This record gives sequence, structure tokens and C-alpha cells, in this order.
Amino acid sequence: MGLHTAGTTVPGTSPAAPAVSRSYAWLVFALGFGLLLSDYMSRQVLNAVFPLLKAEWLLSDAELGSLSGIVALMVGVLTFPLSLLADRWGRVRTLVIAATAWSLATLGCAISASYGQMFLGRFMVGVGEAAYGSVGIAVVLSVFPIGLRATLSGAFMAGGSFGSVLGVSVGGVIAQEHGWRWAFGAMGILGLVLAAVYGLVVTEKRLGPASIRNSAVSGERAPVRTQLPRLFSSVSVVCAYIGSGLQMFIAMALLAWIPSFLNRYYDMPPAKAGLAAGVFALISGIGMILCGIVADRLSRKAADRKWIVAIVCSLGSFVLLMAGFHLPVGPLQLVLIAAGTLVAGGTAGPAAAMVANLTPAAIAATAFATLTLANSLLGLAPGPAVTGMLADHLGLLGALQVIPLVALAGSVAFIIGKFSYEDDLRRLGLLPGPALKTPELQS
Repeated sequence: MGLHTAGTTVPGTSPAAPAVSRSYAWLVFALGFGLLLSDYMSRQVLNAVFPLLKAEWLLSDAELGSLSGIVALMVGVLTFPLSLLADRWGRVRTLVIAATAWSLATLGCAISASYGQMFLGRFMVGVGEAAYGSVGIAVVLSVFPIGLRATLSGAFMAGGSFGSVLGVSVGGVIAQEHGWRWAFGAMGILGLVLAAVYGLVVTEKRLGPASIRNSAVSGERAPVRTQLPRLFSSVSVVCAYIGSGLQMFIAMALLAWIPSFLNRYYDMPPAKAGLAAGVFALISGIGMILCGIVADRLSRKAADRKWIVAIVCSLGSFVLLMAGFHLPVGPLQLVLIAAGTLVAGGTAGPAAAMVANLTPAAIAATAFATLTLANSLLGLAPGPAVTGMLADHLGLLGALQVIPLVALAGSVAFIIGKFSYEDDLRRLGLLPGPALKTPELQS
């Protein structure tokens, strides 16, 4: 049975009316979204130049996959400690330093002379990007009403797909015209410019009122160490982490290997394959936004409907991608793959909203860091690398026919989370009383 609305605010979350002006809130979102575009442009430009690096350095598919996967691995390993530091030291300062670091590392990739040097450069890109996603979304959600959480989370995370579109498509064009080194160089310079603008416009002082009111409403001023156990205090929040991570396996494998898939099986040159793959990444981002909007709208009267949206997206990606990659080359195959891509990342907004609802605002960045950790270690890091290893043995098409099976496990996690959600909310004191018809958290 759903959780019925009455207008109750969940402890540890921001109020319905944020403390900053609406125009400034959207400015914070726009600048944060811009930096997220830069983040993923720097990360995904590599995929556009896979064919060029493979030919120049004679790399295997597994080595190419490792250059992509190492970034996500470092994000997964470092996102938690760096986000915890940001919660204590200052989120804006952390974001500016992070953006500067990944941009300089991307410039380093532009001058690398071997696989080893490129691997080191990509390693440092991952170090710089480690805290951005979790801290950036925590800043955004702190200045907006609770009722927009799934929508904003989906939209913010969609910046990764849109950045991938730009990184793959623009990077492919630059690489074909001027060489792959200029592709990395352009991304690095853009990141440095955006980091400077963000640091000048978004400040801790202007964000301060939102954080102060957030704590005042919730009454949670306890030390962070007393809040950390809440990161894993319920079955439903753990299921949100796991389900989201497994779906990211599918999404990242597609982003990394669609350019090579189009190059090998549709005989597209690198630039054209990059542009076409950019369309798929754009579709993925649109899916994140649309599914987030749907989840927020459906959850106005029953908060657990966010789980239903996640389940439908997960199962839908399995069916569509499995069918698509088993079809012969042609328009119908591309249509089904595009449809599967649309819903593959649609779980991002609902999962992030559930994490925000089930964890304290005092450690918002750390909670999203935990989600990012799950996304990275379960999905973003192994997705490209495992697909590459499978491709070395089964061929790229064979590998892409296997990976949709991961979505089945993601569906199971979301199903368990849905049936545990209401009990977990009551056990954590986020819903009053044992009765079934109780006030819903605003979601």
C-alpha cells in the first residue's frame, strides 16, 4: 500500500521553501550542470578516440576498456572520503578544486606518449572527478524544494549523458580534424574556464542560509560521525544503492562501446560513429529527466511509486537491449537499442530521491557519495572493462548481447527495496505510528 500524502516533511531534509531566491537556485543548478558537462566531456572524450588509440598504440579492447574504467574506479574509491571532507570543509571549495584537478589531468592526457602515461593521466582525471557528482547534487538539492528531488536528481545526473554526447561527438570531430591530442586539450581548457566562473558566482556565504535553515527545520546538529550509520540503516536504502549501481553498469557499457559498435558493425568512420553515439547518450540523458519527472508526479499520492518507476525502467532496459543486440544489423536494431538506452538510466532520479529521503541532510554529500560509490564499483568501473574483456573472447557484439542480464539483478534489488520501504521509514521514525494510512513524506 502506498504512503498517503498529508504534507509532512521528512526529518533531515530541506523544507518546501528554500532559503535562497528562486533565480539564484536555478543559477546554482545551471553552473553545477555546466561543470558536470565538463566532468563527463573530459571522461568520455576517450571513447571517441578509441579507434585512433587502438591503431596508434596497438592496444587490445581490454586495455582500451581499462582507460575508461580507471576513471570510474577512482571515483568509486575516493568519492566517499572526499565527500565527507566536503561536508565538513566546504562544498563549494571542494567543487572548484576538483574541477581544476580533472581539467589539468585532461590536459596531461593530451601530451601522453604511451599507454602507461595515458593510464596515469586518466587515473588523475578520476581523482579530480571523485567528489564532484555527489557534492554537486547535494548543493543543488539544498536550494530546491523536496517535491522536485527525483526530477532534479534525474536532470543533474543526465548532465553526465549530455556531457558524454558532447565529449564523444565534439571530441570525435576535433580528433578527426586535428588529432586526438587536441580533443583532450579542448576539454581540459573548457573545464578550467568553468571552474573559475563557478568559484566566482557560487559561494559558501550565499549558500549558507539554505544550510542553516535545513538544519534548523530538521533539528539535526549532531556530529557527522553520529549520522554516518544512517547511510546503511535500512534495507531500502541499500537496495537503492545496489539497484542504481547495477543499472549504471548497463548505461556506462553502452556509452563506452556504442562508438566502437557502430564503427565495427555499421562501418562508420570514427567521427560519424562519435556523432551517432552522441545521439544515444543524449537519449540516455533525456530518459533520466523524463523518468525523474514521472516518478515525482506519480509519487504525489504514494511515495513508493518511485520504486515502481525504477523497476519498470530496469526490466524495460533488459527486454529492449537483449532483443536489440540479437537482431541483425539494421534500423530496427538501432531503434530497440535506442529505446533500451532511454530507460536504462531512468532509475537514476528515483534512486537518488530515495537516498535523500532516507539519510540525514547533515551528511547529504556523503550520502550521495555512497550512491556514487555503488554506481562506480558496481557499474561505471566494471561496465566498460568487463565488456571489453568479454569482447576479446566473444566479439563486441557477443559481449553486448550478454550485459543486459545485469539489469535483471537490478530489478530484484528495486523490488526488494519497494517492499521494505514503508517499514524502513517507520523504523527510522520518518513516518508516525504503525497504521498503514499515515502521512507521506513529501517526495
